[in-house]
Amino acid sequence: MPVSQAKVKSVLSGDTLVLTSVNNPNQERILSLAFVSAPRMRREGDEPYAFESRDFLRRLVVGKVIQFHVLYNIPTGVKRDYGIVTLQTGQTLPELAVTEGWVKLRDDAGRKDESEEAKALLEKLELEEAKAKADSKGLWASDGGKVDASHDLPDPKAFLEEWKGKSIDAIVEKVLTGDRLIARLLLTPTKHVQTLLLIAGIRAPTTKRTNTSDGKEQPAEPYGEEAQQFVETRLLQRNVKVEILGISPHNQLIGAVKHPNGSIAEFVLKAGLARCTDFHSTILGGDMAALRQAEKFAKDQKLGLFKGHVAPKGTASNDVEAVVTRVQSADTIFLRNKSGGEKRVNLSSIRQPKPTDPKQSPFSADAKEFLRRKLIGKHVRVNVDGTKPASEGYEEREVATITVNNKNVALMLVEAGYASVIRHRREDPDRSPDYDALLAAEEEAQKDQKGMWSPKPPTAKTYQDYSENLQKAKIQASVLQRQKKIPAVVDFVKSGSRFTVLIPRENGRLTFVLSGIRAPKSARNATEKAEPFGQEAHDFATRRCMQRDVEIDVENTDKVGGFIGTLYVNRENFAKLLLEEGLASVHAYSAEQSGNANELLAAEKKAKEARKGMWHDWDPSKEQADEEDDIPTNGTNATDGDAEPAPRKKDYRDVVITNVDETGKLKLQQIGAGTTALTELMKSFKSFHLNNANATPLPGPPKAGDHVAAKFSEDGEWYRARIRRNDRDAKTAEVLYIDYGNSETIPWSRLRPLTQPQFTTQKLKPQALDAVLSYLQLPSAPEYLADAVYFIGAETADKQLVANVDHVAPDTGALHVTLFDPKVSSTLTQSLNSDVVAEGLAMVPRKLKAWERAAEADVLKGLREKEEEAKSERKGMWEYGDLTED
Repeated sequence: MPVSQAKVKSVLSGDTLVLTSVNNPNQERILSLAFVSAPRMRREGDEPYAFESRDFLRRLVVGKVIQFHVLYNIPTGVKRDYGIVTLQTGQTLPELAVTEGWVKLRDDAGRKDESEEAKALLEKLELEEAKAKADSKGLWASDGGKVDASHDLPDPKAFLEEWKGKSIDAIVEKVLTGDRLIARLLLTPTKHVQTLLLIAGIRAPTTKRTNTSDGKEQPAEPYGEEAQQFVETRLLQRNVKVEILGISPHNQLIGAVKHPNGSIAEFVLKAGLARCTDFHSTILGGDMAALRQAEKFAKDQKLGLFKGHVAPKGTASNDVEAVVTRVQSADTIFLRNKSGGEKRVNLSSIRQPKPTDPKQSPFSADAKEFLRRKLIGKHVRVNVDGTKPASEGYEEREVATITVNNKNVALMLVEAGYASVIRHRREDPDRSPDYDALLAAEEEAQKDQKGMWSPKPPTAKTYQDYSENLQKAKIQASVLQRQKKIPAVVDFVKSGSRFTVLIPRENGRLTFVLSGIRAPKSARNATEKAEPFGQEAHDFATRRCMQRDVEIDVENTDKVGGFIGTLYVNRENFAKLLLEEGLASVHAYSAEQSGNANELLAAEKKAKEARKGMWHDWDPSKEQADEEDDIPTNGTNATDGDAEPAPRKKDYRDVVITNVDETGKLKLQQIGAGTTALTELMKSFKSFHLNNANATPLPGPPKAGDHVAAKFSEDGEWYRARIRRNDRDAKTAEVLYIDYGNSETIPWSRLRPLTQPQFTTQKLKPQALDAVLSYLQLPSAPEYLADAVYFIGAETADKQLVANVDHVAPDTGALHVTLFDPKVSSTLTQSLNSDVVAEGLAMVPRKLKAWERAAEADVLKGLREKEEEAKSERKGMWEYGDLTED
């Protein structure tokens, strides 16, 4: 009879094989062994010894080339051939199976007219069967043969908990696609579970299948059949090791499948017949890296699914060193390279706590602070992974992996629970090279309830604005002045010498002004022009101070609630650094007050000699001539500030008091060309704003320092004003009316731009001047101070007065004045200043400044006499006795 050759694809039972053509694997036929039968494996339960019988045959022939010839066939039902198989070793089947006792002779064997060859074979088989029975081999054993085989897995989660991470012997019963198969898990010699298993780490294209809902056939995805055949030829009915790793959303087991040559997932990926799936990254852990490498190999070689793959272009900016200049959020930072250029980048593959998520958003501030502490001012390595396209109003930006001290910053954030991992699209190449580690870290952080994964929100940190008003600033300054080098953080740089500073331990926020120097002003908006080197000073301060940990010494406050003092960056006086760069000049009076005059003057001299910044055209000979011509004013001596000054000349001016604030400080208008021009301007200003065509709202939220038109609450008229501070939540702003000196808080809707050339401060400077009453010290007690303010307001309201300017403060420009009512005053001692003292609402300072000591004797004498009268009559602040007594 003719002998054929074939390859054994699988074994159905101990007596039946599935054969394929050696040259064409798609051609299959079923061959049963002649004259014998084996116990059957069935879903409802295996017959005794069915598994052992099949396993004997499986181990002998699966995957091997054999020779066979057909002795007979049975045409009824499905045509099946019966024959003899010859192995490569020369052994034959069914003889070998009968000898080992794993099959029985059929009851009808030999009943038909058989050939001589068949009769001889049958006689031989009967002899071998008798021997097997006698030796109790295989099926003829007296006990055993029962295997509990289950085809259902009722509780996959419980199964996972029991077997997770353990290596289980298994047999692959069927390969459905390149990434899923039916496996028989050999839990014990007598307990098996047959179930669907997803191969961990990969996603293979689907094969041709029929949709159960409508019965329509769906074609295979490209390379779906090839992937299935690739796995089938290597795993079908092979012994493998399975490690259960997880469960899919559909309650299907996920596991790593390994044959003696290694993980099948790597081989499928390397052949280009599957892609890595990010969803399994966390359960695979470090093993995912090998799969990524296998996929990369297929991409580089353009195999299978990656036939048309185009590798992303490299970028010249990869793996460079930069300095972190600002942290915008927990996933966005600003970097400065060696050439000084600055750019914004996003951290690859992570996202800050979502502002729209009520559970995550409370952690945004903590996440940003975590990143600031780790990165600000640090040298980092930058590896650009790709670009994030422009969308939803955001410009295109680079995404990069940032490492500091060889640690991935994004990974540190995720580990701390301050960032989540972005789920990329399958073909998205712009991802972190440590993507799998990020996913694993996120899962661990969620498990440990770290950061934003905690069920408890963080304690909200609310900073109190110490610079909200002057009175509040003075109270807080008295506390801060007693402390030295207070730890703080620069939250914002307003100019080269002005900052917004946070004091975490005090929960305070304040405006901080550098003492001892004057830095040129930078432009606050597009319409404003910066002073020479103002922008350079601003940029320098931003580079060196923005978001840095600093220390501050508070010395004083300014007239708008700013705190004046020294700011230390890395223990170095920042004012000195500005001076050394030629980006500021020494303010002599303030420098002397701060006690840093020698240090600051030396720094300025250094910049002058190096011709840096604003001193680029410095001429020392010209400066020397100016110094020789300089005459000390206010009677001060250049070498001895405490020497008695010469008497000051009278400086009388006609004025109107327009405002008295809660501290007793004045705002006045000087009657003359300025007030005349203001009257004309206000007429035009009123007409302009009555025209509905000019009812233009602000283009955006106002900023502190902006000049605007503001509608006054009391009379509904429009006036020129300056923004003092802004509340974005309430959409209100505190404005100072620059021509009158009063202030109020109004909604943004009552503000308009002040950009018309005929109304700007360049056309007419603000008419309200700062002033204080000379030689007076107002009460510190709030109730008496309020009485003094009321008295001064009542005495000056709607009156044209005469002011003698006794002194001009060199640091603030405030006028120290003695006010006279021309209808009443006839001598220097008959003044409003004297009246305030007479009412017991002020006293003469016990320690006079140099310019105060220069006053005429009669003036000070008259004030002291009024003070004594008020004391004796127990007026005002003296109602409970002399406050100055020990």
